[in-house]
Amino acid sequence: MIEGFKNISQEQFDTLTATIARISILIGGADGNFDKEEKDWAEKLAGIRSYANEDTLHGFYREVGRNFEEVVEKELAELPGLVEDRSNVLVEKIAEVNDILPLLDTKIKLELYKSYLSFAKHVAKASGGFFDFWSVSLAEEKWLDLDMINPV
Repeated sequence: MIEGFKNISQEQFDTLTATIARISILIGGADGNFDKEEKDWAEKLAGIRSYANEDTLHGFYREVGRNFEEVVEKELAELPGLVEDRSNVLVEKIAEVNDILPLLDTKIKLELYKSYLSFAKHVAKASGGFFDFWSVSLAEEKWLDLDMINPV
C-alpha cells in the first residue's frame, strides 16, 4: 500500500482511486455526452498529477493512472443510460469516500479532498466554450463543488 494510505484496506483504497474516474464521468457526462476529449483529458490529467501536485499524492495518482481507462469503461458499462439516473448513481458512489476519508491522516485527507475538487473543475473545462475549451457548462457547474463529499 502507498505511504499515507496504509491504514485503510485495499478495497477502501480502490474506492478512493475509482472516485477519480467517477468524478470524470459525472462532470464530463453531465451534459449527456462524456465525449472523447473529456475522457482523454481526464486520463491525461490523472497522469500529470502523478508528478505535478502535492508529493503525498504522487503514488495515489500513479495508481489511478495504471488502469484509468479500464475503470472508466467499467463504470460506464455499469451505469444507467439516462443522465439523471447515471448522475444519481455516481453521486452515491462518490459519496462512499465520506466513510474512508476520516481514516486518513489530516494532511492526506485534506490534499485528497482538494484534489478531487480541482480534478472536477479541470474535467469540466475540457470541452465547451471558445473553440470547445476552457468553459464550464451549466450542467457541469451543478456538480463542480462535489457536494456529496463532506468538506474536510
